[in-house]
Amino acid sequence: MSAGARGEAYLVVDGEQRPILFTNRALADAERLTGKTVLQLMRGVQNNEISMSDVVQILLVGMEHARRETRTGGPAYSIRDAWAVMDACGFGTVTARVMEAVSAVMAYEGGKAADESPPLGTGSVS
Repeated sequence: MSAGARGEAYLVVDGEQRPILFTNRALADAERLTGKTVLQLMRGVQNNEISMSDVVQILLVGMEHARRETRTGGPAYSIRDAWAVMDACGFGTVTARVMEAVSAVMAYEGGKAADESPPLGTGSVS
């Protein structure tokens, strides 16, 4: 079984890699925190209209989901932790890494390459 829809990235803070992870559930958490759909957030990036607070909220979700998956223990990440990463890496770098990982989730095709999917309306499902 494949790992499913997921997007991963790393941000380097003080020489240490900080993982971020997005899945469908993580994106639902980001939507809840920002009050915007993922598509609205992606359009905000495309139009250079995404807010810093939206990016840091999405970053927090990605950091926390990565922490949970690695089961490293310790307390949950806070918004203060996400701001520290943003301050260390910069808005542009964080936005690029976060949105690359988000895009990977959104582009997931159920383990199939896009050209393997049957044409719409054929009724063929594998």
